[in-house]
Amino acid sequence: MSETPFIPSAPSAHIDDFARRHLPPPEAQPRFGYGFPPELRRYAPRINVADELLDKKAAAHPGRPAIIFEGGVWSYGELLERANRIAHVLVSRLGVRPGNRVLIRAPNNPAYAACWLAIQKAGAICVATMPLLRARELAFIGQKAQVDFALCDHRLMEEMEEARKISGHFTTVCTFTPLLEGELGRYMETASSDFENVPTAADDVSLIAFTSGTTGEPKGCMHYHRDVMAICDTFSRYVLKPRADDIFSGTPPLAFTYGLGGLLLFPLHAGAATVLLEKFTPESMQQAIQDFRISVFVTAPTAYRTMLATGGGYDLSSLRECLSAGETLPRATWEAWHEATGVRIIDGIGATEMLHIFIACGQEDIRPGSTGRPVPGYEAKVVDENGDECPPGTVGRLAVRGPTGCRYLDNPQKQHDYVQDGWNYTGDSYLIDEDGYFWYQARTDDMIISAGYNISGPEVEAVLLEHEAVAECAVVSSPDAARGSIVKAFIVLKSGVSGDETLKKALQDHVKNTIAPYKYPRAIAFIDALPKTQTGKIQRFILRQREWDGL
Repeated sequence: MSETPFIPSAPSAHIDDFARRHLPPPEAQPRFGYGFPPELRRYAPRINVADELLDKKAAAHPGRPAIIFEGGVWSYGELLERANRIAHVLVSRLGVRPGNRVLIRAPNNPAYAACWLAIQKAGAICVATMPLLRARELAFIGQKAQVDFALCDHRLMEEMEEARKISGHFTTVCTFTPLLEGELGRYMETASSDFENVPTAADDVSLIAFTSGTTGEPKGCMHYHRDVMAICDTFSRYVLKPRADDIFSGTPPLAFTYGLGGLLLFPLHAGAATVLLEKFTPESMQQAIQDFRISVFVTAPTAYRTMLATGGGYDLSSLRECLSAGETLPRATWEAWHEATGVRIIDGIGATEMLHIFIACGQEDIRPGSTGRPVPGYEAKVVDENGDECPPGTVGRLAVRGPTGCRYLDNPQKQHDYVQDGWNYTGDSYLIDEDGYFWYQARTDDMIISAGYNISGPEVEAVLLEHEAVAECAVVSSPDAARGSIVKAFIVLKSGVSGDETLKKALQDHVKNTIAPYKYPRAIAFIDALPKTQTGKIQRFILRQREWDGL
């Protein structure tokens, strides 16, 4: 990787400079490189990603399908018209100014796509949230990112309203339906279908993506307009290699950067179409591939395993590329899918801090069981505790750098932990073989990766400790054939409380009702005492090791 710096020469277009004021100082940020691939050297000082991904494509091919959904299609021209009208609503009706943060709360549907693009057009900063998040989680995001504007699917307003009361933010909320009806739709009726995009600087913040960390407190990752284009011009262009006639679809939420890239940014960048569906089952995933003739499918290993378990019977012959990320892809799953479909899954590792995938291999280089090699534009290494590179075959910490990297929102300590000597330390343990392929070993922190979801053990612990029956607890990952791993809670009960199946269910329901339901502990063990150090610190690694050693 060339360490050629990108030197911005355009002043910020943001009137609200909150994001810029809360960036890490330059010396705390990673060392970025833009020397290769060549596309990275050609970025103009001013970039608005909506220009690049939508306006230019619509000008060239207005009638080409862009968004496909149950019962209809929006062409690039129609998507542009809707995004322009929403941008006018944001600016003229709601009062959004460049640099303001605007939250989106919706499942994967056409309205989400149009709203995301409209926020970019208005020069605002998108803060995306999953539909499953509860009021307390939304309130934290609102406070941390100082979010006063929100676009919310009308079906998700209950938690939104509660979050507004808790946080004092989200003072302006506009609701919509999956096809842009409702309140937002009424405002759009009188808005112009033309909009002059705000000429944002290449290094103006485009989005703040929140991710749970090992402390249980979500961290906001700030990414520039230039960064959004960089993942399109590295992983998508050189590894995934989409074509204009491709039809994308998949399961990750658009609120995840994995889903944002794979289901919106990459297809638009290629001038392709994307099928956005709100809900999936193993059967409906395969039915969608068959019905829509999907050629690029994006999901997590768990979904591939569950689809294989249904026994087939669907026509999957349209598939050309399958992408897996979110958790490690077992070789057995790769081989079973290849045998069933003839398609070689592209495995990859990414991070919200890095925006998208930075290690993966295209079809010609895939080595089953390995994550692959650094994506063009990135470099990666495995280092020991002293930061020295490990020899091939030795397990160490993964470090990576490239055109994207970690910029935490107002979090100096976590920034220092993640970025060291210009490198991003992802919290993964890897080894490199003699041929330069990277092989995943484990997480180095208390993050639990289950069915593609990142779940913070300490966050779940904090909720469990709120229950009147719980004295102490520790939450770790436990192996699971279907999900890769699951959340398991080891709980010490208060004196006089007896543990039984009824209490287990009550504790699980307590977690589901407090934070996103996918974070609940699928397994609970009641124990007399937790393993601790002499200073009283819980030794989670002992519990985790017991679980995995039992395989």
